[in-house]
Amino acid sequence: MRDFYEKKQAFRIYHGSTNSTRPISFQQDKMIDTSTLTHVLKVDNNSRTVLVEPNVPMDLLVKATIPYGLLPPVVMEFPGITVGGGFAGTSGESSSFKYGFFHHTVNWVELVLPNGDIVNISETNLPDLFHGAAGSFGTLGVTTLLELQLIEATKYVELTYHPVTSVEAAVYKLRSAAQDTSIDYLDGILFSLDRGVILTGRLTNSRHADWKIQRFSHSTDPWFYLHAQKTFIESMDSSKPGASITEAIPLVDYLFRYDRGGFWVGYYAFKYFVTPFNRITRWLLDPFMHTRVMYHALHESGHAHRYIIQDLALPQSTAKTFIEYVDEAFGIYPLWLCPVRQTEADQLSLHPYTLPADTKKELLINVGLWGPGPIRHDRFVEVNRELEHKVHELSGMKWLYAHAYYTESEFWSIYDRKWYDSLRSKYGAQHLPSVYDKVTVDTVASKKAISGIWGIWPMSGLYGVARATISKNYLLSSERLSYQAWGLMIAFIQLIVAIIYKLLPFQSAKITDEDKKSD
Repeated sequence: MRDFYEKKQAFRIYHGSTNSTRPISFQQDKMIDTSTLTHVLKVDNNSRTVLVEPNVPMDLLVKATIPYGLLPPVVMEFPGITVGGGFAGTSGESSSFKYGFFHHTVNWVELVLPNGDIVNISETNLPDLFHGAAGSFGTLGVTTLLELQLIEATKYVELTYHPVTSVEAAVYKLRSAAQDTSIDYLDGILFSLDRGVILTGRLTNSRHADWKIQRFSHSTDPWFYLHAQKTFIESMDSSKPGASITEAIPLVDYLFRYDRGGFWVGYYAFKYFVTPFNRITRWLLDPFMHTRVMYHALHESGHAHRYIIQDLALPQSTAKTFIEYVDEAFGIYPLWLCPVRQTEADQLSLHPYTLPADTKKELLINVGLWGPGPIRHDRFVEVNRELEHKVHELSGMKWLYAHAYYTESEFWSIYDRKWYDSLRSKYGAQHLPSVYDKVTVDTVASKKAISGIWGIWPMSGLYGVARATISKNYLLSSERLSYQAWGLMIAFIQLIVAIIYKLLPFQSAKITDEDKKSD
């Protein structure tokens, strides 16, 4: 660090893994390697805290704290997301209506400043840097250690599915449930404008005799969103249409319920490879359908430049208008709804400073928009920019883990450059890449990444799968691989048949609605 500082040379931090959809590139001589900082050092029952290095992923963090009967208040739904990533990025999950963003549960951080000095930052020691480093993507220093708060863990989550039949009903239910202090987890899924479920969870060690125990972690278990959709249908078809349904979910299964299938983005992999999407094929291909493997394939294939993967947070007062806009402009479903509590500390971090004062105290509703974008790259960029403008127009904010298409002037008209630059100057970080440098998309490079041979179906997809297959993440997720190897062979044959079909002259030339949208 000191060597880079003396040379005033920028560097990148290599963590060893990522759950960002942004392109990643490193130069060996311009890199700080923190990939070995993967240890949980101490769990303290008395203070209910855990001392943890930044590259500890969520699943290993939970595994380390549960034997003590403790649990982090905010656990990101993907097991591979790291503690450092949650702090340096912006993470809000189904308990965030209660506890706020992940970084709100951090007591203090050990940070290596750009000049090589090591400091401990907290609410009472260098508070400006403590708040500034949260959500600044490592542009103020390198995180090496964190102390996190913990809460009491239980055996189950009592999960209740509340069917809703309009966007208004969904927003109202989220807002009212967020006021219920007995609820520990809260999120929702919209399957269309008039079909959805709001999900309320309570930590519990006991279960009612009528509650079914439902799991989501094994290859034979359903994907969570499909199970939620099935539950909605069962409720609407029952003798009491719209009645809520409650189940007991083992704690860890609940925390990582969206891992298999990556919420529902895994569905598009089946569609891309023209593979039947059913319970059997999901079981056969389960090793590929865990988020660690899916992120690996996403980066290697270049498909991050083809899919709209954005999380947008809107004040509850404008959430309905935004969802209706998304329905008309994109028509992508399902949508994830996750309420997030704002605090005064958020105004001291890298959050949009241009938001109206009356919305800064509102409950935010995060809308997860994940699905295929237009085929033409220019149009893909254009719709992403339109999305960013709409979010700003409705006093919302976007998570910067994803692709950002703002111009530099647009970006700094939303975020407080004067505050940010003064902080970088105070702590000697001017020579490091800025947040804008790290999150903005190079549209020329992204277009090149999907051109040529990589633009020919299914070359990029096959390459991404091949690279993911030889990764350690694939090997870690491979359950009953000897059986599922047969499934991979069947899927490969299916793919060959699909390729032949697409190449034969008698295939239909009909233009679909999806094709029309892409033009």
